[in-house]
Amino acid sequence: MIHPDEPDVKAQWARDIGDVHLIYDYAAKNAETGAPEKWRYEMWFSHEDRCTYAIHGGPLAGRNNFQAADYQCIRPGELWQCNWLEETGTICSLVYDIPRKKITTLLNFSRGHWDNPSAAHGDKRVPADFARWRALAHVGSPTDRTILNEQADIVDVFRGPGELEPIDPAWPTL
Repeated sequence: MIHPDEPDVKAQWARDIGDVHLIYDYAAKNAETGAPEKWRYEMWFSHEDRCTYAIHGGPLAGRNNFQAADYQCIRPGELWQCNWLEETGTICSLVYDIPRKKITTLLNFSRGHWDNPSAAHGDKRVPADFARWRALAHVGSPTDRTILNEQADIVDVFRGPGELEPIDPAWPTL
């Protein structure tokens, strides 16, 4: 859903980020060696109330997903925020800085998701993956979380799904 729910804001969404596909890299460190590495992510703002993404690097590499999303215009033509709740219980907030080609995220990982990153691999379209992800939300308490703040550099911007599989916006997310 786009906030506020007004025609001019929806028109701005369509101009700024509607159907926009981002490929971006987080500068990270290998957890075992400490060596620098890039964690590649893809985000497609596929619908006014959904986002579609894939993770290609880091501990969550191999995750393909789509979520019900809330979009908020911070500054037209420059800054948009996209927020969603994962079936794992993880809360995600992404800010897309259009002119600076930056992504800023806040991730509030559930204990199950944080402690079991390989269990969060897969594709929501596969029923066993979806069920496993949902079980991760029940590990620990609602306040037993890990907060992660990161910034990424956008390496490509285009419109359309690219290599991400399009979704039916009627499909369930949680």
